[in-house]
Amino acid sequence: MVGRVAIVTAALLAAVPAVAQFTRSPERQAATEKDYRETLARLGIERMRPGADGYNKQAPNYVNYDEAKAGPSSPAPPIITIANPTVSWWWTVRRPELVRLFEDEMYGRVPASAPRIDWQLVSEQHLKKNGARVIERHYRGTAKGSPLAIELSETVPERARHVPLILELGFPEGFRFPGAPVPTDPWTAQVLRRGWAYAIIVPSTVQPDDGAGLKEGVIGIAAEGRPRGLHDWGSLRAWAWGAGRALDLFSRDPAVDAKRVAVEGLSRYGKAALVAMAFDPRFSIGFIGSSGAGGAKPLRRNFGEKLENLTASGEYHWFAPEFLRYGGPLTVDDLPVDAHELMALAAPRSLFISAGNLKEDGWVDPHGSFVAAQEASPVYRLLGEHGLISDTTPSLNETRAEGCIAFREHDQGHTTGPNWPAFLDWAARIWGGKSPCSPSRK
Repeated sequence: MVGRVAIVTAALLAAVPAVAQFTRSPERQAATEKDYRETLARLGIERMRPGADGYNKQAPNYVNYDEAKAGPSSPAPPIITIANPTVSWWWTVRRPELVRLFEDEMYGRVPASAPRIDWQLVSEQHLKKNGARVIERHYRGTAKGSPLAIELSETVPERARHVPLILELGFPEGFRFPGAPVPTDPWTAQVLRRGWAYAIIVPSTVQPDDGAGLKEGVIGIAAEGRPRGLHDWGSLRAWAWGAGRALDLFSRDPAVDAKRVAVEGLSRYGKAALVAMAFDPRFSIGFIGSSGAGGAKPLRRNFGEKLENLTASGEYHWFAPEFLRYGGPLTVDDLPVDAHELMALAAPRSLFISAGNLKEDGWVDPHGSFVAAQEASPVYRLLGEHGLISDTTPSLNETRAEGCIAFREHDQGHTTGPNWPAFLDWAARIWGGKSPCSPSRK
């Protein structure tokens, strides 16, 4: 699904396939299809299975929203694979093994040729935002010898010293889809009222969001004109990597406490935020909004978007080329990893899993994300923390936030908006040392 701003109307972002949510130029569409076909040819794949159809109710592959038919198609791959696991075993054996599997089979590896990002301060203003006096900075991330221009903005309270920061993967501040309402209390205002800082990185300026863009952005720079290697990174890993480069910058900013930086995103950017938490241990908290398939949704569940949607030409670029095999000659049951293990890679750090109501956000499988959080929790317990503390499915607008994995399904659509207050309260307890998950207690 489309990952963008925090407040979006359900009419604009209904539970339908992501490929239908953008209109690309005919030239880019043709270039994407060409790269997709060439990638399939390199993999020796002649036929791909169709994903879930979000439109035609008469189609044999019409999307399933019936929990009784959700599956899963096979048991979730076990996270704990030995009888008597230890903390050392997790860090030295199992976690590295899972990292390799996710890199090789799904999100791809960051190549050694990934560019160095140099941040240039474009502008700095002292102004008043939402009643707070702040310093607003705009940066441009560049790579030598390329046209790369990563957009990053940072807003910090005046005279701030070592305050927490929320980094959003999204659109520039103030962006709204046509027809979307102006939020009465934007998340940025809520952050500033706590005396914290926030920043927004625009992922599409790190890596374009289509197959044609694989010859552009950081993936194109790293490939130096060659096709991606079969295990090389896709856009999700590139966006997460870009978030890490922003954190490099914040780590040099005395106004920001680099040990209290959260990464947040909605939809496809929620997927990228979870990938960032999995692969970059410096992020303290992840706010994962309606991330769905390829994020917090178990791929083995037949509910909403399916793996085969991810391996079609509209979304394949998010992943390593190797991942396409699971939509063709292989199936999801052959995939050696799933969403619960991606969450577990963040342990023992904190994750807030967010979704909208089933009617308006069913494509991302809200309940599936809850199940994955439960299945990730044994790793948290192994590391001496509580993961998701819940034996029953919470009601709409009920926050389960007693452990290091929190979950909340709000009563609106494909947006993180209604969950921001609950997330910020939870983050304040963690960063304030009032939670077992607090970094100061570890």
